[in-house]
Amino acid sequence: MYRDVSSCNTYNYGDAVYWDARYLQEAGSFDWYQRYTALRPFVRKFISTSASVLMVGCGNAVMSEDMVKDGYEDIVNVDISSVAIDIMKRKYQFVPQLKYMQMDVRDMSFFPDEKFGAVIDKGTLDSLMCGTDAPISASQMLGEVSRLLKPGGIYLLITYGDPKVRMPYLTRPSYNWKISLYIIPRPGFQGTEPGDCSTQEKTYLEPVPLTDKGLLSPSFVMEDPDSHFIYVCEKMDDSELTNIATYPLSTDVL
Repeated sequence: MYRDVSSCNTYNYGDAVYWDARYLQEAGSFDWYQRYTALRPFVRKFISTSASVLMVGCGNAVMSEDMVKDGYEDIVNVDISSVAIDIMKRKYQFVPQLKYMQMDVRDMSFFPDEKFGAVIDKGTLDSLMCGTDAPISASQMLGEVSRLLKPGGIYLLITYGDPKVRMPYLTRPSYNWKISLYIIPRPGFQGTEPGDCSTQEKTYLEPVPLTDKGLLSPSFVMEDPDSHFIYVCEKMDDSELTNIATYPLSTDVL
């Protein structure tokens, strides 16, 4: 109950034991959802190359490496799996821009308040939403993300969760976030017309309008039914927090 059960399987994606076993069995790197090439326009638009960046749930993905190649100077990567962190520490031991630490995103008290200018999450919140005590875990993680962000900092969330299941968690007043939503198709999506190149040429940097309840309009049709949602959450100063809508959790929010 209260989990994204439609996108979960029998694995507990919030459990370190599962991830340790998986990283021991799998060779090579793997990027969830999207590669950096697809996300680069959003990263470059909202995150300065000089910002201190926290990559939560880094796994063995190469996105941080790609960001360094693109000019980013300071990326701290954390993951609950000690196996993944050991692998990545060895792989990038001579890349000073990348740091790796074993850590549970629900408790990042090792870091002081307002430590980072940006936090990037590519599937980590989704993993917690597939675990036990999903609402509690999600709230713990998001509270930590908000605490660690500097005023004006960005939480960039890439997720399969549409506004109905994500906005109630993201809009809690204590987080102080101003949120914009973007939608991009899954990798390799070719559009509905054979030979149509419009998908490749189209820009997805226009925010998607939401209703006054924080939902997609009933008339809105996604180009790709399996698109990924990108929430850009900017941490506001207390003086800037006016008329930011909140959406309560209910039993139909999975």
